[in-house]
Amino acid sequence: MVHTIAIEPTTNKKPKPSGERLEFGTVFTDHMFMLDYDEGKGWHDPRIVPYQPIELDPAAKVFHYGQTVFEGLKAYLTEDQRTLLFRPNKNIERLNLSNHRLSIPALDEELVMQAISELVLIDRDWIPSEPGTSLYIRPFVFATEPLLGVAPSRQYKFMIILSVVGSYYQEGINPVSIYVEPNYVRAVTGGVGHAKTAGNYAAGLKAQEEAHEKGYSQVLWLDGVHRKYIEEVGSMNVFFKLGDTVVTPALNGSILNGVTRNSVLELLRHWNIPVEERALSIDEIAEAHRSGQLIEAFGTGTAAVISPIGALEWQENKMVIHGGTTGELSKRVYDTITGIQRGTMEDPFGWTVELSR
Repeated sequence: MVHTIAIEPTTNKKPKPSGERLEFGTVFTDHMFMLDYDEGKGWHDPRIVPYQPIELDPAAKVFHYGQTVFEGLKAYLTEDQRTLLFRPNKNIERLNLSNHRLSIPALDEELVMQAISELVLIDRDWIPSEPGTSLYIRPFVFATEPLLGVAPSRQYKFMIILSVVGSYYQEGINPVSIYVEPNYVRAVTGGVGHAKTAGNYAAGLKAQEEAHEKGYSQVLWLDGVHRKYIEEVGSMNVFFKLGDTVVTPALNGSILNGVTRNSVLELLRHWNIPVEERALSIDEIAEAHRSGQLIEAFGTGTAAVISPIGALEWQENKMVIHGGTTGELSKRVYDTITGIQRGTMEDPFGWTVELSR
């Protein structure tokens, strides 16, 4: 079904930045998408308007009870000037899974896809073409009902904004150093760890801040019950190559089901590389390092794509991985996924979606 989306073009276009010096999430395009929800009326009034501040009542429930979720995906410009999205349906599907966990009404997934497509095409000339750059797409939902009662909101806004981005990490594809977090907990099974909600990220800021003070790029989270099973690396899922087998923590209700994670798993199986999704303890990683079986490690996520891990610090023991350099598998995965995303490599999985009018 094709929905009618009202469009108000901007009359004041902003200057575009150079694609050579882009940071992550600091420059936004000319337009944004908005959709409202009222109980009894449902989602209504889809529109694309000039990028602008929004006005909220101070009592809006999002400020007080954190009822909000978001997503992140990217648009790419190919060498022959085509516009590609990478697995957008997986992000839209996960958006509604997060909505369900946060008691937010489900969105029409066809409308969300249409909104993303139309917004990206309207601001298509913002998509950078330099290596490592892309147009980041941020859909998000938040509660707007002005009521200080602890109950699901009866009013919401769904929005999409676009940001011109370079590499997520200043290190780029070079390996990062990770601090294994001994004190703080990100999430537990039964909580909201599997949802992409703001509170998960707010809860991790203190640990991330302290890791940065120690000279590390991110933290490796352990489970919140036993405090020994590996879950995620900051804002990424995580993979370890142990001998000839690649292992990643199994989804257990407290780990985000990453789109890039899923793509890496499919890619490894396509290459007939042994891969396991299972419980993985930090003790097993330490023992694999001692025995020389910890060959590589890398994080995966939409923003960073692949982030090789060059070192882990746990209990004042620094484990250098692959000599602190990018491993062969990490580079192969990175080159393949980014090649598919940019249309320079064959896409045997049907992951990319081409946008056109």
